[in-house]
Amino acid sequence: MNYVLQQKSDLKKIKISDISTTLPDLKSCTEPKSSAIAKWLMNIIDSNDRITPDSLLPSKPDLAYLLGVSIGTVQNALRYIEDMGYVESKQCIGTIVRNREKPNQLRKLTSKRETAISAIKKYITDNNLREGQALPSSRILSSVTGCSTNTTRLAIEYLVSAGILTNGENKKLIKTTDFSKDEMIKENVTLVKKVEDDLKKYITNNLKTGDRIPAHEHLSKKLSASIKTIHDALKSLINEGILLARRGRYGTTVLKMPNDKNIELKKETSIFAPAPEAAFYYYEKTQNHIKKMIAENYEIGAKLPSINELSKQLDLSPNTIRKAFHNLAKEGYLTFSRGRYGGTFVADIPDNQAFKWLAVNEGYVEQNVSKDSLI
Repeated sequence: MNYVLQQKSDLKKIKISDISTTLPDLKSCTEPKSSAIAKWLMNIIDSNDRITPDSLLPSKPDLAYLLGVSIGTVQNALRYIEDMGYVESKQCIGTIVRNREKPNQLRKLTSKRETAISAIKKYITDNNLREGQALPSSRILSSVTGCSTNTTRLAIEYLVSAGILTNGENKKLIKTTDFSKDEMIKENVTLVKKVEDDLKKYITNNLKTGDRIPAHEHLSKKLSASIKTIHDALKSLINEGILLARRGRYGTTVLKMPNDKNIELKKETSIFAPAPEAAFYYYEKTQNHIKKMIAENYEIGAKLPSINELSKQLDLSPNTIRKAFHNLAKEGYLTFSRGRYGGTFVADIPDNQAFKWLAVNEGYVEQNVSKDSLI
């Protein structure tokens, strides 16, 4: 199913002056401000004749200024009414009023809040909690949901507004457990995983080994998913060894068919590394090279060459080196320091194991590594 990319210039823009209604009383309301604002926005969309499907709501800063709240509070309210099907957010466009009589043509990633809502419902069911019992704090529930405390708090607020929870003294009480058949209770299958499966079917039905994958935009229209979701799904298939990502005009090609368990290595994928490793992005290859370099040549506290120096040495962009440095810092191998004597320093030495050489540049390998060392 295809969808039409909407242009901002084609949408009817709703101004703040078009919203002629009483503002919500946020000072004396007993519910969270985001919930009160969400109900106010839904009422406006339902009752204001000027707001029609495909209208563009005022920007978040404008709504925040009008209501006297933070942009984050407005964002939470918009997320709520988007989950209710009233609006749809589009990158670089804004918040668009949906026609609720028509199904959404663009599949969207399950939000973290929806994941937390599902996890809390599952927690209530798995622990046989009854009406009137209190839930643990949002901080404790965050470890159950696997989401941040703030996301878990937003999920709890939603469950209160949905009538599943109710406010008690400093606690949230269970109001009803009548949601056992709710679809949210089922284990969430992420949209990326669904698109992965769709891509595998597309490859099986339309391509063969060695064929080039169509552009992200084409696949986005074909599979009714955002370009970002397509990118994430393709990366997963690259990590599985089904696809091979190469720079420049070569693009991403089919390395093996999804149902084929045997991989026949071609010259370009077998010279330097096994196929799954050859499919890494360049900064991931660079990370492995820098780990090897640290293990063999540096001690803790030693200063590494600058990003520009390594960029020239490996014939890669500074941004690729920067990404590799950033990820190695997350892993605890590097630390950064500013100032006159600052730079990138070794914080820990990677395990002295047999690092598999992942070539970051063919010319660099020919000049610095013998053929025997690559085998």
